[in-house]
Amino acid sequence: MLMIPLGYENAPPEVQLDPERVAAMMRYNEALKDAGVLITLDGLHPPSTGARVSFATGKPIVTDGPFAEAKEVLGGYWMIEVASREEAIAWAKKCPASPNEIIEIRQVQEMSDFPPDVQQAAAGFGDLKR
Repeated sequence: MLMIPLGYENAPPEVQLDPERVAAMMRYNEALKDAGVLITLDGLHPPSTGARVSFATGKPIVTDGPFAEAKEVLGGYWMIEVASREEAIAWAKKCPASPNEIIEIRQVQEMSDFPPDVQQAAAGFGDLKR
């Protein structure tokens, strides 16, 4: 589940969080943990502190944030393990998000999702994961 806070693309490096909203989000995070579905979660600093590396010219080009062309950016994520898309949606609907936040749900790709030739090309990938 990807948190997309609208307007975060313009947030200053020293963005201040509301302690009450953080407490509400922590209660949600605890509910995910208590249900046994939480794998990991993290918040992300605003784009103004980040960098992008693009390869449009064939060579890496670094652009420091903020990024003028950004319309929506990630503010954080939860990785959960649930039985279905519907269950993931149900958890997202329980989030104490504010009116300017969107949660996008995306499934992690697994090797079994790919044809045999792609699986062969990615042989050893599982060894790279923690």
